[in-house]
Amino acid sequence: MRLQIITAFLVLVVTATSPGADDNFQLPSGDVVAARMLDRDAQRQSLMAGYHGLRRYILDNERMHKHAEILVRVGCDADGVKHFELVSQSGWKGAYGHVVSRMLASEEEASHPEIRFKIRLSPDNYEFHVLRNGLLDDRMDYVLEVVPRRREERLFEGRIWIDAQDYAVVRIEGEPARNPSFWIRDLHFVHTYQKSGTVWFPATTESTTEVRIFGTTTLKINYFDYISNAQPPSVARADMGGGEKQ
Repeated sequence: MRLQIITAFLVLVVTATSPGADDNFQLPSGDVVAARMLDRDAQRQSLMAGYHGLRRYILDNERMHKHAEILVRVGCDADGVKHFELVSQSGWKGAYGHVVSRMLASEEEASHPEIRFKIRLSPDNYEFHVLRNGLLDDRMDYVLEVVPRRREERLFEGRIWIDAQDYAVVRIEGEPARNPSFWIRDLHFVHTYQKSGTVWFPATTESTTEVRIFGTTTLKINYFDYISNAQPPSVARADMGGGEKQ
């Protein structure tokens, strides 16, 4: 059934873009999509009153024969400030102290308003260029190229996918606007979101980092049991599917 829906959609797209179709149709500009995205996000954040959930970090480095799994509890206040707590860890013991704890400290620092507004997806920090529209997970979206206005470690360059109905970010793919370290030769990441009720929560993050001497390190983050502070836990868990997705 899903294949039939996708096939039907593709037929409609081909028909709509063929000679004789509606020549008045135009994609919205990047600035328009970005403005709608920020407006809708502000509405969702005001209703959510923060959230809490769990993350599982999975790190692998084949050259060094290192593997680690780390479970972290995350809480986000109504003002957007994040807090983290280590729940458990297994495998390479140095992974938390040398890698994950530093990532969490940086993310917590960046969640404070005075820094967050300097790095968030907004026209102040990025240029937005609509490339095309399409279909992702059976939902229409806009694909945009994002260009950082400054070469900073906490900004990135790449592409974002914006849901055409909710104007929420559903996928981010790219690399840092500036290399964060001499030791890192290349870093690429993909970040996805999933909808829970009226809220879009993070779903997965996958990154590949080429490190001098140490080789390739892969990191996968699974986000699960995310619950809005304004939503009854039983309802939120039902919306999220009740557990972690591997």
